[in-house]
Amino acid sequence: MLTANQIRQQFLDFFKEKGHQVVSSAPIVVKNDPTLLFTNAGMNQFKDYFLGNRAAVSTRVADTQKCLRVSGKHNDLEEVGVDTYHHTMFEMLGNWSFGDYFKEEAIAWSWELLTEVYGIPKDRLYVTVFQGDASENLPKDDEAYNFWKQWIAEDRILLGNKKDNFWEMGDTGPCGPCSEIHVDCRTDEERNSVDGKVLVNADHPQVIEIWNNVFMQFNRLKDGSLQPLPAMHVDTGMGLERLVRVLQAKQSNYDTDLFTGSIAAIEKITGKTYGYTDGKPDIAFRVLSDHIRAIGFTIADGQLPSNTGAGYVIRRILR
Repeated sequence: MLTANQIRQQFLDFFKEKGHQVVSSAPIVVKNDPTLLFTNAGMNQFKDYFLGNRAAVSTRVADTQKCLRVSGKHNDLEEVGVDTYHHTMFEMLGNWSFGDYFKEEAIAWSWELLTEVYGIPKDRLYVTVFQGDASENLPKDDEAYNFWKQWIAEDRILLGNKKDNFWEMGDTGPCGPCSEIHVDCRTDEERNSVDGKVLVNADHPQVIEIWNNVFMQFNRLKDGSLQPLPAMHVDTGMGLERLVRVLQAKQSNYDTDLFTGSIAAIEKITGKTYGYTDGKPDIAFRVLSDHIRAIGFTIADGQLPSNTGAGYVIRRILR
């Protein structure tokens, strides 16, 4: 069984072979952007590249980014521990094109990595594409739909609404239609009884999104309007914790080697045993293991708990 470290390295090696420059994660605490307290997505450090304000170090980049989602538009705090696949702090594996390749290559490489390198069975995968939105005069993403048809059966390509298939960093900034990849981790018996496509984006704990290909085409302005970007870009994000769970054949992110060490330490300190259930004691185990990880990474990046701003958010998690 591959370890989380090996899975992360395979991702970076794959895209390095595709001509991407591997770059370091940005700090989890944002100091130079008044619109953000924390890095909440892999694209934050590349925002100026998308807007055309700064030249990219390379037109193709890959990385693994530390992210924190506890406030604002992207806020997973209430789901943490209650379900098995949300976290306050997580790693986002990403590959990026800054005016280089676009939908065709991004889709083909996603499929190649998941099915040929990681070996995820093709009959467990579903993909979604943007269905369009008349209120913003945005058409269906036929381009992504047709590229996916080259790799996956058409009945596994599902149309998604603006909520699920049009990605935005926040109230303003770069955005665009996206194409998600979902994996069905249920037993064969469960899969035979209920078609997985009806469970995609339905909050089923075993039918989960693992990768999102965002096609950056617009900039959302303060007045809510959309302005075309100077060039079109690719921004993809795959949660390492969910990917590891799938490849290690676990039913929960917390059962992977990313969390089992922390849970074992909590067992030792409290004298209690983690029971792998939805009961309140086990939810508490998951919350503790998640929050300790988030606080540790954030403090290591220079943000101590305090009474204001980002420090207050960390204090709230700690409490």
